[in-house]
Amino acid sequence: MIKYIIILVMMGTFVFGETVFSEPKPSFDNQRKIIFSINDGSDDQINHVLSTANNVLKYYGPENVHMRIVAYYHGIRALLKVNKKIAVRVDALMQYDVEFVACGNSMRTKDIKKEELIDGTEIVTAGVVEVIERTKDGWVDIVP
Repeated sequence: MIKYIIILVMMGTFVFGETVFSEPKPSFDNQRKIIFSINDGSDDQINHVLSTANNVLKYYGPENVHMRIVAYYHGIRALLKVNKKIAVRVDALMQYDVEFVACGNSMRTKDIKKEELIDGTEIVTAGVVEVIERTKDGWVDIVP
């Protein structure tokens, strides 16, 4: 019986272990650089990416993270003003200095004008290239 209790206690230790930060630890001077992509236009996927980004900010603290969320292909709809519920979430993340980036190619293909995007959205020529270049610069590409 004692053998089983010891095993359960040991298993519990592994299950509830605390995350250990890599060096250098995240700080204002050593921010974690994180990029997310939104390429699926469904509300579920868009909200999943926004929730994951929010969770990362909560864990590290917004001052310890430099985050960009790039929307391209069908995911460009995440940055449209007409999607009121999503726009509120995007704006809330912008208040924590999360940068939102729209793909100019997707905008052109879908005939989306700059005025239709949520204020503060940056436009780049190609969203996927933005992800590639940030990854090359050492950013962590998160695909929820």
